Amino acid sequence: MDFSAIGTDIHSHLLPGIDDGAADAGQSMELIKGLQELGYRKFITTPHIFADMYPNTPDTIQQAHQHLLQAAGSLPSLQYAAEYFLDETFDQLLQEGKPLLCLHGKMILVEFSFVTTPINFKQELFELQIRGYQPVLAHPERYLYFGNARHLFDELRDAGCLFACNILSFTGYYGKGAMELAGYLVKKDQVDLLGTDIHHARHLQALRNAHAVMPVVQKLADAGRLLNPRL
Repeated sequence: MDFSAIGTDIHSHLLPGIDDGAADAGQSMELIKGLQELGYRKFITTPHIFADMYPNTPDTIQQAHQHLLQAAGSLPSLQYAAEYFLDETFDQLLQEGKPLLCLHGKMILVEFSFVTTPINFKQELFELQIRGYQPVLAHPERYLYFGNARHLFDELRDAGCLFACNILSFTGYYGKGAMELAGYLVKKDQVDLLGTDIHHARHLQALRNAHAVMPVVQKLADAGRLLNPRL
């Protein structure tokens, strides 16, 4: 497997002990080494900010990042952003004008509930944009409720949202529904970024065998659509 055409992983949970990703610095370094062997050169890691489960802040994320750097001694280019869950706490951050952790420039990674369509997602995306942010929706193919309402993908695109699909979705790792929606988004030319969304060693092993995604990577790279190498 060679993901060097992607170059930068924009979605991962590599920072130790602050969400459902790496439990400690040792696990973090094992995952990073494994991703390097797959061709990645840069990492923008994105711990959850989700008030009900992972109430992280820029301070807790920065501290975990610093801890990992100190434990590792030397690491490849490792930056941090966040994966924001769109909820009332996120709305409050926007209303208070709190600075948000971005992937690059003003690009911000957001996620929806896996259970039901967010009621006011258009308004939240609009609020982000009027504040100068570029919303990037994490793993849109995994919101299976979109399967019977695929027009919502078009509405999200019309609302200015970029899509960052999980590599493993193309292998069936998250089930047939996610795989079908991932393929649909590629056919619609609506995939802007690819992320590993790596949490643990099982994800790393699955990535080592993710042969089904290579034609997708090649197609996006050849078309110049893939934004990862530019970040």
